[in-house]
Amino acid sequence: MKILVTGGMGAVGTYLCTELKRRGQDVAVMDRGHAPGPSYFRGDVGECRQFESVVRKVRPEFVYHLAAEFGRWNGEDFYETMWRANAVGTKNLMVLARDYGFRSVVFSSSEVYGDYDGLMDEDVLSKIPIRQMNDYAISKWVNELQVMNSDEMHGTRTVRVRLFNTYGPGERFSDYRSVICRFCYHALSGRPFTVFRGHHRTSTYITDCVNALATIAENFKAGEVYNIASDDYHSIEEAARLVVDSTGADPSLVRYEDAEPFTTRDKKVSAEKAKADLGMTTKVRLREGISRTVEWMRAEYGFGA
Repeated sequence: MKILVTGGMGAVGTYLCTELKRRGQDVAVMDRGHAPGPSYFRGDVGECRQFESVVRKVRPEFVYHLAAEFGRWNGEDFYETMWRANAVGTKNLMVLARDYGFRSVVFSSSEVYGDYDGLMDEDVLSKIPIRQMNDYAISKWVNELQVMNSDEMHGTRTVRVRLFNTYGPGERFSDYRSVICRFCYHALSGRPFTVFRGHHRTSTYITDCVNALATIAENFKAGEVYNIASDDYHSIEEAARLVVDSTGADPSLVRYEDAEPFTTRDKKVSAEKAKADLGMTTKVRLREGISRTVEWMRAEYGFGA
């Protein structure tokens, strides 16, 4: 199958492309940077002319649409870029899916569950009014609404996925990246980092996430939505302790504060549909996943060299 992966050079996209190729798929990559190779195409999904130019060249049967701006604080600080990439980029995808007939997977986020304090199953948002708590979360829910409207109005065929705290080697540090990425980098570089008490997350190691994602192309159910999540439900304090243990950092680097505002306290999720349809399994537990991430960062950034 000819598959186009937008954002294919990102932290998740890189692994997904590798796994799809391993399964025998014909994979092309679209991203914003310059890169070599006959299967790589530069383009910005927020610019419909650029996006369509790539689609015309590749003629995909299937598109994994990962290209997006990531992170709630990134969405506050760089909201113009975030809204164009996320909302306009997804609208462009839906227009092209209508015109060119490919199927697609659109990447949402656990952030769409907002302030919901129960078990996060996929039907929650269709039953209960949810307040998304930041612009990034709002943009991801807007994306989902655009997908549902397009599928109903134009017969486009789309699956939505909500990723839960995916982490692992390959995620390069910035202050806007995932909590485990930031903790590991700060601990390795001897920089203090803040842990907010009372928050819980379900963290998903990158290969467990990608194994499920790659299966969507093989078991596609148009209109479906999946939580892509592991069984690792933990407190942020526990994640910090494991990072300190794995890095050998001074525990005094960890600074504790009360609950963080404008973010969900607890993300406890049901991934039963992904387990049934996509074979979602938790093979890499949090301690091992953090250890692998730390070792990758040591090599990538030269810590301890």
